[in-house]
Amino acid sequence: MSTDVQIQQLLQELFRSQRFAVMATNEFEQPFTSLMAFAAAEDLRHIVVLTERATRKFANLKANCRVALLIDDRENKGSDTQDSVAVTAIGEAQEVDAEDGALLLDLYLARHPYLAEFAASPSCAIVRVKIDSYLVVSRFQKVLEWRIGS
Repeated sequence: MSTDVQIQQLLQELFRSQRFAVMATNEFEQPFTSLMAFAAAEDLRHIVVLTERATRKFANLKANCRVALLIDDRENKGSDTQDSVAVTAIGEAQEVDAEDGALLLDLYLARHPYLAEFAASPSCAIVRVKIDSYLVVSRFQKVLEWRIGS
């Protein structure tokens, strides 16, 4: 796996198999993490998450839009150090309004239909993370980076 195409294929496979990510935000120079249901755009340039506006993570996103999302395929076994893949997606998060976010919401609900009631709440925010780069760690120490061009 050395080309951008191979990295993209690995990301697409991983994102199809995993439904949750850990999102890191920043609160007064202190990292803060949240477990999030996510959906990735087919071109991998955006990841969408939903959150209530009255949460710490949303306040953190409003104060500092820079985030990281960790998505992995570990099974909580000793062999995970050699067999698992962990991806850190780095980018900028921004709330989108219902009109601009309609396609993102469709993408999200296709992946997480059980969250439709949550998504319909007026206090729920659609958050698009515009991805700058992905760091892919496999075989314990093999690290590759894919920077997304404009």
